[in-house]
Amino acid sequence: MGRATSERETPAGDLRLAGLTKRYGAATAVDDLSLTVPQGAFFALLGPSGCGKTTTLRMIAGLEEPTSGRVLLGDRDVTRLRPYKRPVNTVFQSYALFPHLNVFENVAFGLRRRGIRSVDDQVMAMLALVRLDDLGHRRPAQLSGGQQQRVALARALVNRPRVLLLDEPLGALDLTLRRRMQAELKRIQTEVGVTFVHVTHDQEEAMTMADTVAVMNAGRIEQLGTPADLYEFPATGFVANFLGQSNLLAGEATGPAGGEVAVSVHGGRFSVPADRARADRGPVHLGVRPEKLHLVDSADQVPAGCQHVTGVVTDASYTGASTQYLLRTGWGSELSVFVANSGATGPRAVGAAAVAYWHPRHAFLLAREPGEREGTPVWDEPVGVPS
Repeated sequence: MGRATSERETPAGDLRLAGLTKRYGAATAVDDLSLTVPQGAFFALLGPSGCGKTTTLRMIAGLEEPTSGRVLLGDRDVTRLRPYKRPVNTVFQSYALFPHLNVFENVAFGLRRRGIRSVDDQVMAMLALVRLDDLGHRRPAQLSGGQQQRVALARALVNRPRVLLLDEPLGALDLTLRRRMQAELKRIQTEVGVTFVHVTHDQEEAMTMADTVAVMNAGRIEQLGTPADLYEFPATGFVANFLGQSNLLAGEATGPAGGEVAVSVHGGRFSVPADRARADRGPVHLGVRPEKLHLVDSADQVPAGCQHVTGVVTDASYTGASTQYLLRTGWGSELSVFVANSGATGPRAVGAAAVAYWHPRHAFLLAREPGEREGTPVWDEPVGVPS
């Protein structure tokens, strides 16, 4: 008779969260969250501090008990299983390496704890995967931050988890190393095929690595989709300004006609394609990303089919790849405009008049709540609620 399949070897299938809720007294950290992470996907939970993303991760890992709801791997309910009985491993921002053990023994630790005697081949295969096979003799203190991060990753993957949870794993690295490690993480995930669930507040991390991104706000999912879908056609003002920046102009929509939705904004008349409208009647925000705007000297230079507003340059910030301008409109709001430093045009002086134009297919319409201001909102972080 064959050996019984262990808890950790049970095929996982998709990761599903069903009505997952976590309350701390009167505060709700995660609010009736339901989503499916396909097996083998690189999935990102993106949001500000206090939105509930880390609490969600900890409930998947078994480190927090849900107030209600379920965590399922395939058809198996693991909600009440202890962490060590779940086919799940976690890599934290701190890495939590054992300083007294060398790299090889750090990676071997989980295997030895499970009673596996012959670990050399598995450990060396994992060190080769993370490109550290020549550093197995070193202690963690002798490694760079990026190398320590890869040791933590190898230590988690050597246990063959069905789901790997990554809690802000690149947060302690400098910008250059962080970008390099983004590519490394994506490469490793592609090679091993394990489901990765990556928690981050960094939009670039989420967009660079993940197949699917869930944007969280106040314990709920605001929007879920591919990075391109979320960026090009956000569902809410929160998503529009958390995933990048957006100019949101307060207006009134009069309904669809001929494939377009007419919008009145501070006396000006604009239109947006109907398939770019999340709302087509009543109070709306007309949204345009800063890099979709172009600056010219006068309305005569606006190409046919484009729409425009006039204003005065109030600020110019050189950022290398682009110059970021603020243009104060006639009604007092400021638009952000990113102009590529391609050499095609010279810099614009603060105080100069200018016209910002865009093509309607690069705009979008969102429902506007009563009293919601236009521009770029500043999102307040919840107080007293874990992230």
